[in-house]
Amino acid sequence: MSFPEYSEYDGLGLADLVRKREVSAAELVEAAIERIEQHNGALNAVVFKAYDEARKTATGSLPDGPFRGVPFLVKDHDVAVGGWPTTHGSRFLRDNIEPEDSGLVRRFRESGVVLVGKTNAPEYGITGTTEGAFLGACCNPWNLEHSTGGSSGGSSAAVAAGIVPLAHAADGLGSIRIPAACCGLVGLKTTRDRNPDLPDGYDYAYGLVVSNVVSRTVRDSAAMLDVTGKPEPGSPYPAPPKERPYMEEITRSPGRLRIAWPAESSSRRPVDPQVQAALEQTADLLRRLGHEVIDRPLDVDYRALNAAHGPIGNANFAAGMRRLIERVGREPEPHELEYLTWASLRGGREVTGEQVMWGLQELRMLNRRTLMFFEDVDVYLCPVMTALPPPLGYLDPVAVRAREVNQRQGALYPYTAPFNFSGQPSISLPLAWSAEGLPIGMMFTSRYADEATLFRLAAQLEKERPWKDRRPPIWN
Repeated sequence: MSFPEYSEYDGLGLADLVRKREVSAAELVEAAIERIEQHNGALNAVVFKAYDEARKTATGSLPDGPFRGVPFLVKDHDVAVGGWPTTHGSRFLRDNIEPEDSGLVRRFRESGVVLVGKTNAPEYGITGTTEGAFLGACCNPWNLEHSTGGSSGGSSAAVAAGIVPLAHAADGLGSIRIPAACCGLVGLKTTRDRNPDLPDGYDYAYGLVVSNVVSRTVRDSAAMLDVTGKPEPGSPYPAPPKERPYMEEITRSPGRLRIAWPAESSSRRPVDPQVQAALEQTADLLRRLGHEVIDRPLDVDYRALNAAHGPIGNANFAAGMRRLIERVGREPEPHELEYLTWASLRGGREVTGEQVMWGLQELRMLNRRTLMFFEDVDVYLCPVMTALPPPLGYLDPVAVRAREVNQRQGALYPYTAPFNFSGQPSISLPLAWSAEGLPIGMMFTSRYADEATLFRLAAQLEKERPWKDRRPPIWN
């Protein structure tokens, strides 16, 4: 049975149809498969297809969660699906099959979703674009010549194109918020350790990486985090508990918030005029909604943060690669890693323990400065990116020299990383589009563990400036 209206619904809407028996989970899976087959040749968003397994799951006994029967895609690194490959976008891991589901995947299943496949991601999530030698480039459904961002670009392209209503994503330095901004989606980086990461939690060792979802509606993100964002047994750093369900928060008024923003772009960090205009329009909208909006740039030293993180990030990557090398049973061959990956691995192996501890000490004190900024501010508003989604090839880790890629990323994505370092929740919302029809994401960050304020504000903004019915050229 064809279901042409499938993409008009968000995840909760589709689950409601299943609950009312107006459509079956099996029919939703077929609708998702139909759209993968229709659009994936242009997008290259889905890199592993588990159609037979999804069909079997959809006709079996599904958990009675909020997304019962809804098709779902998982990013090709950060979490494990039992029996499926996890390549991390790398030739080196082309034969890596996971023995069991990771903790977060088990919770995704508890929500009722049906896993259909895995999505494109750059090699080891290093770049802020989804392009690579092994899995190839993922194209943006708003304009196929532009990047989806990264590293959760495959998931974001699939959701933006209406293939699935929400999908797994992960964020280490911006990898949920950047692709959400590039593809016109809701993308929440949660508080560190809000979602479980065991037993696959090695890469989460110092709190930067979180896994969550990208979605087309605020309520889908709220409902999924209500399922997944629970303390897990043995968690060494559990996030402070929420006061009430996030699905309840989105029905509540945010009240009058004190919102800081950088009214003028820095000469050191120039912002595209269309992005700056979108930022100013968002500040005006917040004022009209009754919020106190003050001109106060984030008081952090970006250069110091990046300098502190450098040795830690490289060492963490090298440690993670050591575990993968032990699993494969050999070192990678020269052709099995990209240039930027080799640079990160070699750099990590050369870092001393003294340099790593110096970086951790520096980050600890610099994070205090970030967190203190929010002592008298409820939310910080800024763009996700300094410019529009770049053309494919601009950040290509294969064609562009490693140093140049890092310089370009630093100029394009300066705003997201500080809140990975501090562990605060931060959300991208699609509040504007460029003259060329490309999405422009605005980023809102709240105090540590205060996803509730972000959900209330996001729901208010979604109502005032709705985006759900904006459609890219590649759609449904």
